[in-house]
Amino acid sequence: MELRQLAYVVAVAEEGGFGRAAERLGIVQSAVSQQVQRLERELGVPLFDRSTRRVRLTAAGERLLPEARAVLAAADRTRRVAAEIAAGADGMLRLGAVHGPGDRLYRVLAALADIAPRLRVRLARAAPAERLAQVRSGALDAAFVRGPATAPGLDLLPLWSDPLYAALPADHPLAGSGPSPAGGAPLRLAQLGDLPLRLAPRAHNPPFHDLVTAARRAAGPTAPAPGPPFTTLRETLTEIADDAPSWTVFYRVSDLPPVPRIAYRPLADLAVTTSLAVRSDPPPPALRRLLQAIHTVTPPC
Repeated sequence: MELRQLAYVVAVAEEGGFGRAAERLGIVQSAVSQQVQRLERELGVPLFDRSTRRVRLTAAGERLLPEARAVLAAADRTRRVAAEIAAGADGMLRLGAVHGPGDRLYRVLAALADIAPRLRVRLARAAPAERLAQVRSGALDAAFVRGPATAPGLDLLPLWSDPLYAALPADHPLAGSGPSPAGGAPLRLAQLGDLPLRLAPRAHNPPFHDLVTAARRAAGPTAPAPGPPFTTLRETLTEIADDAPSWTVFYRVSDLPPVPRIAYRPLADLAVTTSLAVRSDPPPPALRRLLQAIHTVTPPC
């Protein structure tokens, strides 16, 4: 069974004859007659009564005509959806997500919904290395990643930068007026040289570890010395408040936790860049729509 055969059946039924159907379809009458006969043989039932001057549907033809129209309508819908997918207005975008400060990701998704309302987004959360691996394998179309400057086999498109923050004892001279939601004058690493730095092992987050380590090297002899390892933010902050003076560096993914005897200060010489990891192939239309949405929310780096 072919779609054109069903289209011929519908045309003959609506026009009342093979000749008029052929004129409507822009083909010769014999082609219409042959294809309808071939379909009748395949189905095993006659669709038209050809005994009169006007071709009429048989009982079987009357029953099957709505089915033929439904199949043709479904085929038309399939073509339209395919065209919209090719234009990036429909389909599925598989996107690796990252925790980030504020509601920037949600604003990007809202902008994307305005640009392409029928485009669905499937968010996947995983460790940074796993996100990059899934983009390489094709399991994800793209992924937000924070920190890395390079990713073998992928292109990293810088999107935006977020400041990093220091958490230090509230009674330290650099804490200023004491605890605050990361307000006050920004600090430089060189100013924190007398406080050991609590930093998680590189295996936990290689891009972030490398970023901070490179900044420490750039600070030279005034750079903070390594301190006890960072564990979790809450546990590390508690230890900074209760143990020997030290500090840690972090980026915000939510509101800063209120911890007694801890002050938060922004850092002047450290920021972390969020990029979109994509394959080096030409981006699919849905990905171009995502980039358009990102640029409406925040200018590119």
